[in-house]
Amino acid sequence: MGILTAVSMASWIGMISAVQRGPQVQQTAELVISVVTITKTALTNSAPELRTELLFELFSNEGIRIFTLEDSDIVDPPPDNPLMNDIEKIVKDRLGPDTRFSSRVNGSPGFWISFKIDDDKYWLMLERERLEGLTGVQWFGWASVVGVLSLLGAGIISRLVNQPLARLSVASRAMAQGKRPDRLPEKGPKEVREANRSFNQMVDDLQRVDSDRAVILAGISHDLRTPLARMQLELEMANLTDEAREGLQSDIGQMDAIIGQFLDYAKPTEAGSFVPVDLSDLLHDCAREAGRIADVRMTTDIAPDVHVLGNATDLRRVFNNVIENARRYGKTTGQDATQIDICCKIVQRGQGRRALIEMQDHGLGVPEEMIENLLKPFTRLDSARGQANGAGLGLAIVQRVVTRHNAELKVGNRDGGGLRIQIAMPLADT
Repeated sequence: MGILTAVSMASWIGMISAVQRGPQVQQTAELVISVVTITKTALTNSAPELRTELLFELFSNEGIRIFTLEDSDIVDPPPDNPLMNDIEKIVKDRLGPDTRFSSRVNGSPGFWISFKIDDDKYWLMLERERLEGLTGVQWFGWASVVGVLSLLGAGIISRLVNQPLARLSVASRAMAQGKRPDRLPEKGPKEVREANRSFNQMVDDLQRVDSDRAVILAGISHDLRTPLARMQLELEMANLTDEAREGLQSDIGQMDAIIGQFLDYAKPTEAGSFVPVDLSDLLHDCAREAGRIADVRMTTDIAPDVHVLGNATDLRRVFNNVIENARRYGKTTGQDATQIDICCKIVQRGQGRRALIEMQDHGLGVPEEMIENLLKPFTRLDSARGQANGAGLGLAIVQRVVTRHNAELKVGNRDGGGLRIQIAMPLADT
C-alpha cells in the first residue's frame, strides 16, 4: 500500500509539473517583457539630468539594475532552466531577435537581458529569484511532506481496516488452543459486522456441541457400564471353563477401556482450572507406576523443580497414554520387555523458557509418511506398530490435551529405532 501511495504521489507531482509548465513560461516571459518595456520607456522619456535618480529608484524599489552593454563584457550562457528555451522564444518574438540572455555578466550573477534605445545597447539585470518557480529541492521537500502525510494516512486507514482481521485471527488461535475467545464486536462496516456475527455464532454453536457431546457421552458411560458391571458379576457366577471366563473378561475389559477413551477424548479441559503443577514429581510418579508392570523397563532423566501451568489430572492422563502406547506397540526388538526413556529439562525457545518432555521407546518406530496420521482420532497403524487394542484415541487424546495447555507436540522416530514424542510446555510463574 505504501508503494502504491508513493507511485500515486509521484504521478500527481509529474502531472502538476507538466500542467503548470505552459502558464509558468508565459507568466515569466510576460514579466520580462513588461519590465524591459517599462524600463526602456521610462529611460527614453525622462530628462537626462533625472536618469541617475531614476536608475537608483529602479534598483532600490524594484531590484532592477541597468548597465551599458560593452563588446568587452564577459557574458555567460543563459540560466540553466528547463523553461528557458520557451521563455527566450516568446521574449525574442516581442522584443526582437537580437535580444540576448545571460546568467552572469562580468562576474555578477542574475537574470541578464539586453535591450536597445536607438543605437545604444544596455543590460537589464533582474534578481534571479523573481523569475524562478519551485526549485528541485523545494519540489522534493513538498513532495516529501505530502508523501509522509499520505503514508501516515494510509497506515492509519490500513490499521483500521486490518484491526478486525487481527481480532478475528487472535480469536481463531484461541479456539485452536481449546479456549473460548471473547466475543468479537459486531460493529463497523457491513462485511465486518457479518463476519464477526458469524464467528460469534460459530463459537456459541461449538460450545453447545461440546456441552451436548459431554452430556451424551456421560449418558453412554452410565448406560453401557452398568450392564457391563452386571455381565462381569454374572460371569463370575457362571459355570464356565477358565479359558472361556478369561476370554469374556478380556472382552469386557476392552469394552470398558474403549468407553473410557471416548470419555477422555470428549472431556473438556478448561484453562480456568489450570494451576502450577510440579512436572518433575508428576513424571516420577508416572514412571514408578509404569515400572511396576512386568514387561516395562523405565529410565528417567528428569530435572528437579520444573513447574508448569495446567491440569494435573489431564497431564497425568497424557503421560500414561504415551507410556501405554509405547508398552503396547514399542517392544524392544528381540526382547519381551519395552524399554521406555523419559527426559525432562528446561530449554530456551523463541517463546521463552519452556519445559521439554521427551518420551521414547526402542521399538520399530513408524514409517515417516504415516507419522502424521498417528494423531488423528480412531487411527490404528497396526501394520507399523503391531496388533492394536482400543479405539485408536490414545495419541489423539494426547494432542487434544497438549493443545489446550498451549503446548507444542512433536512426534517422530528415534535415532536407532522407536518412536519419540516431545512436548514443550510454558513454565509456570513461581
